[in-house]
Amino acid sequence: MSVIVLGETDVSEHLELGQCIEAMAAALGALACGEAEMPLRTVLRGGGSAGMLGLMPAYRGGEHPVYSLKAVCVFPGNPTLGLDAHQGTVTLFDGKTGLPTAILNGSAVTSIRTAAVTALATRLLAREDADELAILGSGVQAQMHLRALMLVRPFRAVRIHSPNREHARSLVAAGEAQFGDDVRFEACESAREALAGAGVVVTATNSTEPVLERDWLADGAHVNAIGASIPSSRELDVATIAAAELFVDSRESAANEAGDYRLALREGAIGEEHIRAELGELAIGAHPGRSGPGAITVFRSLGLAVEDLAAAELAVASARRAGAGTEVDL
Repeated sequence: MSVIVLGETDVSEHLELGQCIEAMAAALGALACGEAEMPLRTVLRGGGSAGMLGLMPAYRGGEHPVYSLKAVCVFPGNPTLGLDAHQGTVTLFDGKTGLPTAILNGSAVTSIRTAAVTALATRLLAREDADELAILGSGVQAQMHLRALMLVRPFRAVRIHSPNREHARSLVAAGEAQFGDDVRFEACESAREALAGAGVVVTATNSTEPVLERDWLADGAHVNAIGASIPSSRELDVATIAAAELFVDSRESAANEAGDYRLALREGAIGEEHIRAELGELAIGAHPGRSGPGAITVFRSLGLAVEDLAAAELAVASARRAGAGTEVDL
């Protein structure tokens, strides 16, 4: 059997962000309509290991059914080694025969599709007049999120804070090189400074404790919480979760994996009804989104297998049209 293999460069070149945003809307809409399926991810943390392995299978039916499996290792210390914290592969299988059809670099798929989902959430939830962006973090996800969010809102100011000041300044320089004629970039000394007046916020960190407080957020702000994807970690404090209109990619994932949401539940600050909707419900028009201009909205992103499936399909189709990738006989 012939399988196409797409390395990191192939995925980065052929998984175009704008197209990926629309693919994520379709994939999450399909999940909301029951046209796609996935279980909760399985996680193995080996004794003494500095990281963990997650297995994320999915299925989409229809005329051309597809199975997918992402096997991803998450090693939070990797950025200090110059590596992405996420390492792994995404494999596609023909849904009629089970034959594997493609193997893709999982790190590239993850970074692009995660940013695309955040851009979709921002398009659906942020105020139309939101023109100041704050990013907490300066790693791979922060870089990709900057690119993605500039596609859905005309930001005039971007403020970045990271404990690694050199990385923050590098991200500012990259932003100025790409968007500097129209956007003012600034590296801030504190998260509070970066958040002041921001209409859209991204938290893309490896922190295990909250990186922002409710009092630092402007009324009407929209927050995309991207990091802290295990129950023992959180980026948002209880007060922020309690004050916000909360939207998630998956209720099941949030209940089992979102440390900030789970802690707010345990402390009695919120009830299970606090989750307003899944993002797919907004994508298909089944929920209106934010209640008004003064509301604080939070999108709690945990990453879903159906997103990986859709992103991988998009990358493979583009690569095949361009004659890219490597064909391998298995």
